[in-house]
Amino acid sequence: MGWFGKLTGGTVGFFLGGPLGALLGTVIGHSFDKRSKIHVRIGRGREHHAQNFTANDQAQMVFFVATFSMLGKMLAAGKGISNAEIRVIEDFIDRDLRLNIAEKEFAMRIVNTAAASREPFEKFAQQFYAQFHRHPQMLHTMYDILCRVADADNKLTKEEEKLLDSAATIFKLRDRSRGSNTGYAGTGSGNEKNYTTLGCKKTDDIDTIKSAYKKLVKDFHPDTIASKGLPEEFTKFATQKFKEINEAYEEIRKERGF
Repeated sequence: MGWFGKLTGGTVGFFLGGPLGALLGTVIGHSFDKRSKIHVRIGRGREHHAQNFTANDQAQMVFFVATFSMLGKMLAAGKGISNAEIRVIEDFIDRDLRLNIAEKEFAMRIVNTAAASREPFEKFAQQFYAQFHRHPQMLHTMYDILCRVADADNKLTKEEEKLLDSAATIFKLRDRSRGSNTGYAGTGSGNEKNYTTLGCKKTDDIDTIKSAYKKLVKDFHPDTIASKGLPEEFTKFATQKFKEINEAYEEIRKERGF
């Protein structure tokens, strides 16, 4: 996460811009006020001026800040923040994004700041879409992660459902069924989880399963992701998903005998 080491007290928010830039500036300021252990360098003079941030840095920042901002708003939409919801976010951080301790702490600061912010969820989602509208894998993935957090405590509130509908509309998703867009496995056990990973049902025929598998393999193949120059964090996530997609397909193939 190259941009993380370039963070500065004032210029980074202006570079990122929009509601995400404002929220990031608040988080950075709060981190310094609380003498956080996060290793963020304050620019001296022009040493770390915003011009040192590249277009790739911006894409990485948008992915990171928007993801955890939207997750924060989803937490705030529930009837109290449950341990199950927190575990989903922490699992995403640890297992999928593989963030280090400092990055994880920073991510959770964004979650908490966004949850308390008056900025609406839609503003964060719109900035995310503006950056990644040409990359449907990222839009589908973000939607599924939001769904997983909303479903974590098995109590979907009207406000959570409203945010999911807003995300699907802003991201221009045709398929709004939870767990069927990216192979994000979510909950479940045994072969049921394998079908969820492929975005399928146990009752689907073999041709449907094969078609779903081929599409996911194409979308999440490491070479496909690498060719698009997507953020490092998403590349890690996609690599893990590619492995899980193949493993799930093999289990189903053995079970169904094709």
